[in-house]
Amino acid sequence: MPHPCLTCGACCAHFRISFHWSEADPELGGPVPLALTEPLRTHERAMRGTSCAQPRCIALDADIGRYSRCTIHPVRPSVCAAVQASLEFGERSGQCDRARLAHGLPLLSAADWRWRDEPANDDEPDDNGHSPTPPTVPPIAA
Repeated sequence: MPHPCLTCGACCAHFRISFHWSEADPELGGPVPLALTEPLRTHERAMRGTSCAQPRCIALDADIGRYSRCTIHPVRPSVCAAVQASLEFGERSGQCDRARLAHGLPLLSAADWRWRDEPANDDEPDDNGHSPTPPTVPPIAA
């Protein structure tokens, strides 16, 4: 079973994604692609597509509730990285819950996180796309 966010995408199609302009300034090391943002206020930019009545981030590749991926996940804005899925770390997330309800999705439950305890997940890449390290094999005694 995959991480619940990979079958959701509701938060990326519910909230305005605004952040400090420096996160999209390459001269300052800002990782967010400037072309995917737009000016918001004096010190803020927003992801394109999120400052409207029916927001949907330009970086979202999803069919909400079926599959979801952020096309810039490794360089996404800090506000995106800060959003936690409900119960992922034991507590409910108001942002996650509101976005899921707005899209007609059920709230996440503890059962949605049981997959992490299954040994079959050990050979899957982590959230950053890194493959797991191979198990170390002890040397054969001579």
